[in-house]
Amino acid sequence: MNHDSYPDSYIRGILNTVKTIAMVGISPRDNRPSFFAFKYLLERGYRMIPVNPAQAGKEILGQKVYARLSEVPEPIDMVDIFRNSADVPPIVEEAIALRPKPQVLWMQLTVRNDAAASRAEEAGMKVVMNRCPKIEYGRLSSEISWIGVNSRTISSRRPQALAGGVQRMRLGPGDNDA
Repeated sequence: MNHDSYPDSYIRGILNTVKTIAMVGISPRDNRPSFFAFKYLLERGYRMIPVNPAQAGKEILGQKVYARLSEVPEPIDMVDIFRNSADVPPIVEEAIALRPKPQVLWMQLTVRNDAAASRAEEAGMKVVMNRCPKIEYGRLSSEISWIGVNSRTISSRRPQALAGGVQRMRLGPGDNDA
């Protein structure tokens, strides 16, 4: 697969299929991108599992933190990697060894390791690199445009408040196809 660009249908298919996401490298600090992405996906109904050896046994946003993927006691659909590109290969090997094996390996923005991606694809996993599932979810669900981002409209008016809480948007076929 060409990892320089992904069809919307590929990303949408992943986000519609996975239910449980293990985020490797999540920070407990609420000003870090990993924390924000974790919280966003948790609020959208995904089962989020934090993986960070330095925080093992603690909780982040009410979810128990594990030191390694192999310690997670339930099946994982997607492994989301918030680590440096050089740190990816051992994480991929650990993910491949899981039973059942995760369906998807996702590397966050600026994280790209082509050798690790090839290894994961050889093992039957879908791979996404240099993308953020939070951003892709918002883009494909049109959630980003709710507040005027990328809507090509400039206004000083406040957006209308949405009805109580966060809504889980539909990511179905035909929505925002590329």
